[in-house]
Amino acid sequence: MLHYGIIGCGMMGQEHLRNIALLEDASVAAIFEPDAGMRAAAAALMPGARMVGSVAEVLAVPEVNCLLIASPNHLHLGQVEEIARIRPLPVLCEKPLFTNPADAPRLAALRAAYPAPIWVAMEYRYMPPVAHLLREARAATGGVKMLTIREHRFPFLQKVGDWNRFNRNTGGTLVEKCCHFFDLMRLVAGCNPVSVMASGGQAVNHVDEVYAGQRSDIWDHAYVIVDFENGMRAMLELCMFAEGSRYQEEISAVGPKGKIECLVPGPGRFWPAHLGAPPVPKVIVSPRSPAGPVELDIPVDPALLAAGDHNGSTFFQHQGFQRAAIGMQEPEVSLNDGWWAVAMGQAAQESARSSQLVSLDNIPYTPRLTA
Repeated sequence: MLHYGIIGCGMMGQEHLRNIALLEDASVAAIFEPDAGMRAAAAALMPGARMVGSVAEVLAVPEVNCLLIASPNHLHLGQVEEIARIRPLPVLCEKPLFTNPADAPRLAALRAAYPAPIWVAMEYRYMPPVAHLLREARAATGGVKMLTIREHRFPFLQKVGDWNRFNRNTGGTLVEKCCHFFDLMRLVAGCNPVSVMASGGQAVNHVDEVYAGQRSDIWDHAYVIVDFENGMRAMLELCMFAEGSRYQEEISAVGPKGKIECLVPGPGRFWPAHLGAPPVPKVIVSPRSPAGPVELDIPVDPALLAAGDHNGSTFFQHQGFQRAAIGMQEPEVSLNDGWWAVAMGQAAQESARSSQLVSLDNIPYTPRLTA
């Protein structure tokens, strides 16, 4: 049985708690959350868990045999390193793995020496409509040549201490928010990216926000184009002032045989009540010959929808992590995958800042983790 130690238990950490509660053979033994309000909310969700005051105290709880890190982005790498020094256990670490390009050598050293599984939390892989697209993409398209991901969503939510309003803490929007999408691109391509070109910035959200005398610099929209080693091209369109959309994510993959796309609604708690029931996730397969789209509903268990904002994916991710933690499989999202997702996001941030194409052969994120 897994007994989780939780490091960071704000909004996303509490989603993890609700999903762990739905798992078989899992419990939460200890929680470290420094914010009083979030700590109280976590204690209410898991009244049997021990509330402690540090990462070291989590590791000192004898029952703890696996860990979840859901703290602010810029703390992730240092906390995994602390775990490695004290008591290396299986870890599910929220994305992104790191935020500063200069920290890549630390990640490479960690990867070489850490003796237990580390699984990077990339929830979008496990959203049922996205998972369906991933399974069927090759058969439906004959090999993906073009992949387009569009996310039209609500602005960044308010977080403890407003940490997510600054690039120095998040890694930038194209790392913090979009590493999910770069992970999906690389997964579909089955190979590594070679170049990134992007345009983005701050147009509507956070423009006039000032915290402790510092103006928010987090972006709210972008376009990103990525070329891959096998010739596949991928595009991301992000808009974070489009919460009126029916679907939050729309993903399409196209190849010589046809197209497959999925439509993913946003969190049900944000759907306007006066519009009735939230939309159902869909997958649409559009062969070239014989032409004729086939539309499939991909409903998600209401209990999983109620447990979080990611279409049930957090639950499915934890099921996989359970198997990895007890040695039944390798992590499906490795440190290598997490590194590439951040590297692509950082290259996109740099491309948008410099108005230049960024080659992934020349990025300063060395030493590179091999595939």
